[in-house]
Amino acid sequence: MTTSSRTGNTGNTGNTDPTDPQGTTPQGTAPTALALLRTAAELDALPRPAGAERAVVMTMGALHEGHATLIRAAREAAGPDGQVVVTVFVNPLQFGEAADLDRYPRTLDADLETAAAAGADAVFAPGVDEVYPGGEPQVRITAGPMGERLEGASRPGHFDGMLTVVAKLLHLTRPDEAFYGQKDAQQLALITRMVRDLNFGVRITGVPTVRDPDGLALSSRNRFLSPQERHTALALPRALFAAQDRLAAQQALHERAKATAPGGDRAAGLNKLGEARAAADAQAVALARPNGAPAAVRATARAILEEAAARDRHPLVLDYLALVDPADFTEIPDDRESGEAILAVAARVGETRLIDNIPLTFGALT
Repeated sequence: MTTSSRTGNTGNTGNTDPTDPQGTTPQGTAPTALALLRTAAELDALPRPAGAERAVVMTMGALHEGHATLIRAAREAAGPDGQVVVTVFVNPLQFGEAADLDRYPRTLDADLETAAAAGADAVFAPGVDEVYPGGEPQVRITAGPMGERLEGASRPGHFDGMLTVVAKLLHLTRPDEAFYGQKDAQQLALITRMVRDLNFGVRITGVPTVRDPDGLALSSRNRFLSPQERHTALALPRALFAAQDRLAAQQALHERAKATAPGGDRAAGLNKLGEARAAADAQAVALARPNGAPAAVRATARAILEEAAARDRHPLVLDYLALVDPADFTEIPDDRESGEAILAVAARVGETRLIDNIPLTFGALT
């Protein structure tokens, strides 16, 4: 169902007032076919589609193509008769420093245009006082041990604040399905775990990371990078994809090495492959390091990041590089032979902190 009228008060400018950094009085004019909702009461009054589903995409605004991809995925899942609601809320509980909160871009008018073009039916853009009417909530969702690792260690309390607002927005929007980007892999894992552990009646769907042509993962923070800093920041995706290639090459060597395993007719195996030297090299790799793939993945990525960190100008300052189990974000041991993993990285270039990750599968050709 597409809402054909606008709801709530509308202004003439985007929410960019520097005197209102937390967005307590969001402004903006919604495109004609988009409902702009400011309060929980207006959201509750939004008619639900009869016999179809409601999908939600949660954002902190400053929408880019990555967000638009999420909205399009939600639109496709909901179908032409379903409903897509986008939330735009800069959550103060997720920011450790007031300066970071104040610096976060707020572009509501542009966000409304992006949401409408991607297929949203409504945008819920409440102020802080609407979401937290009594001030900061005394009762919050706790992320647990997973929330203390990687991003949680670098940003204490961040995931508690994130889960608290996600829980509130899930209750307020009451969707059948909610969509989140895989770029924020730890966030996605925690939301999925919260929904499962606390019996939320909603499906959580992850959408693959969207990248610019140069490989940099789309982020609202990319706008803060100078051209020189962006050049340095490209070390993040370069490190991740080099590690992925190293894993694929090493696993391919192991597969080929099976044809020349000891105990068989090695000469016949080499002749059958038609690549005697390559097969012999594969045999040497298999015998020398049968379980070295995790270490090789880490080493490959770290070498590229260390090179970027050694730059004379605009160096990369590495926060972490981790190869983790997607179930709980604990480190993968070096003797891991099979299973899923996430290679995650966080670093600062200039004043901008960036994160990125890539999923990997051990024990299978990629």
